[in-house]
Amino acid sequence: MAPTTALTADQASARLHELTVIDVRTPGEYASGHLPGAHNIPLDHLDTALPALKTAADRGDLLIVCASGARSAQACRRLADQGITAATLTGGTTAWTQLGHDTHRPAGTRTPWAMDRQVRLAAGTLVLTGLIAGQRWNAARWLSAGVAGGLVLSALTNTCGMAKILAKLPHNQPKATDLDDTLAALTG
Repeated sequence: MAPTTALTADQASARLHELTVIDVRTPGEYASGHLPGAHNIPLDHLDTALPALKTAADRGDLLIVCASGARSAQACRRLADQGITAATLTGGTTAWTQLGHDTHRPAGTRTPWAMDRQVRLAAGTLVLTGLIAGQRWNAARWLSAGVAGGLVLSALTNTCGMAKILAKLPHNQPKATDLDDTLAALTG
């Protein structure tokens, strides 16, 4: 596959048995439902996983997955910079589930909120805090303005700084053993 390859959900479904699927969402998002057989390597741990991903790519085609396709496209570019060829899933797991394809969830696992829901809660809370505190201290309104500016920038650049910050919270981080097990499975 070329570094910029994209597969639709239907194309990926037809080839799922021959693809190594890497889900770059947070562990919480991954636990909420992932493609069958997908391995979870959060985007901010991609550099750690490069040797294992190189090994996996040498054995077959990689498919990188996220919720919408934005983070997986970013991951594919980073992998391409390292000489690792991978495809992205167009529309991510959102398109996958909308088309009725199967997802897996770990049994007995509490499902944390998806990242977009975490971002909406954080942004809404910060805007309300700025507006309420602004009733007493005018300068507090800058908090609301700053969040609004960040949301506009996020839409224009198709990136999300708040999601990057929230992804670093403990409940969005993989357990070291989980990441180690994933890397071992890719190289074994």
